[in-house]
Amino acid sequence: MSNPLRKTMVYLGLADEEVEYEHPAAAPAAAPAPAAQRAPVTPLRRNAPVRQAAADMNEILTVHPRAYKDAQGIAEAFRDGVPVIINLSQMTESEARRLVDFASGLSQGLYGRIERVTSKVFLLSPAHVATSGDAAELEPEVDASFLPRD
Repeated sequence: MSNPLRKTMVYLGLADEEVEYEHPAAAPAAAPAPAAQRAPVTPLRRNAPVRQAAADMNEILTVHPRAYKDAQGIAEAFRDGVPVIINLSQMTESEARRLVDFASGLSQGLYGRIERVTSKVFLLSPAHVATSGDAAELEPEVDASFLPRD
């Protein structure tokens, strides 16, 4: 057991200690070991899984969260492919900023988009939903942050 990595694994309890035995001079010929069986590998998808076809979409969820704990319902609906409108007018500034950060990560992780509709209203749209508008064309010098910093 001269391998330092192996020694460390044994010390941490991640591997069993193998006892080395002295082999007799005339060892019998070993049969070839069977090919190691590999576990099936599932490749990662680069595109977001579309659970709901765009033609079947017939719902938009509007949420008026009062606390950050309401983020779970937003995430569940967005994961199911439902566009979500979030109205942050009933939240404190710090919790609203925290929820927008969460929603940004959620939309980025699921290949969707987040758009600001007004200063306290945001639209989370899944990858299969197309949105259009001219707000960005009317205001080319819009601040890139979602909420104003104090």
